[in-house]
Amino acid sequence: MIQLQNLVKDYGNLRAVDHINFEINEGEILGFLGPNGAGKSTTLKMITCFLTPTAGNITVEDRNVYDNSKEIREMIGYLPETNPLYTDMTVYDYLKFVADIRKISNFKQRLKEVTDKCGLHGVVSKPIGTLSKGYRQRVGLAQAIIHDPKILILDEPTTGLDPNQIVEIRQLIKELGKEKTLIMSSHILQEVQAVCDRIVIINKGKIVADGSTQQLQNNFQNKNKLVLEIMATKDELGSLADAVEGVELLSLEPVTAHINKAVLEYSVEQDKRKEIYEFIKQQEWVLLEMKRESMSLEAVFRNLTIEEGGQA
Repeated sequence: MIQLQNLVKDYGNLRAVDHINFEINEGEILGFLGPNGAGKSTTLKMITCFLTPTAGNITVEDRNVYDNSKEIREMIGYLPETNPLYTDMTVYDYLKFVADIRKISNFKQRLKEVTDKCGLHGVVSKPIGTLSKGYRQRVGLAQAIIHDPKILILDEPTTGLDPNQIVEIRQLIKELGKEKTLIMSSHILQEVQAVCDRIVIINKGKIVADGSTQQLQNNFQNKNKLVLEIMATKDELGSLADAVEGVELLSLEPVTAHINKAVLEYSVEQDKRKEIYEFIKQQEWVLLEMKRESMSLEAVFRNLTIEEGGQA
């Protein structure tokens, strides 16, 4: 549905976006993840026609964004990182103002629909300046969907919210994602994990990873970790790594007086679970649990975005 091809954006000598390529499919919820200053907002501003790229091309439904900017803007709802609100207006007046700009003829119907969806019924007549940050974000989302766009683009939508407000906005974004193609930028891992189907990671203006959470964990994991809970002594478990070639015992800690937890590591190119199980069976130890532990998305993110000198 949306294609970015060799997209570049320069600010003088600074290259903010460096020949990026990716595609967003219809109905997808895409998380655009990267550290602060990675190029997320710049990319979203180019998709929404607020910035012109230095080079490259963006198409929406096979139409060039800049040759068809008016038409494309009508297809997109956009909530920038700085919520574009007039705090002296009431919620009603502000949404009416946005609807008039967008020449929406059925405003009363759309007002009811967006206030229902965004949970704004109780505050429609209140000045925006009197609302909490969470409710202001809801108003921002309402203005982004008032014209019923096919595509919704949200730039850091939970910045500055308290934990309860974050949960509420995440749930609202999930609901909106059932109806629309949605792109959400964030520098917070939990944010994209909680909401998105797919993650694109950008760092220093370049795309460094693209896939589902599971795909990213699998692609960047070079060791398998296996966690065992087992009825065997520490001395007995110490012999396990010696008995099975290619297996290293990373840690060993007691769970109860008779149960120990062992963490083993081996190459992703070999599955050692059967050999480990056979050895345990031969020793007549009681195996209570065996589970493979994936590399966390946090570890993947840090590996991909860490800079020289250990600074992220």
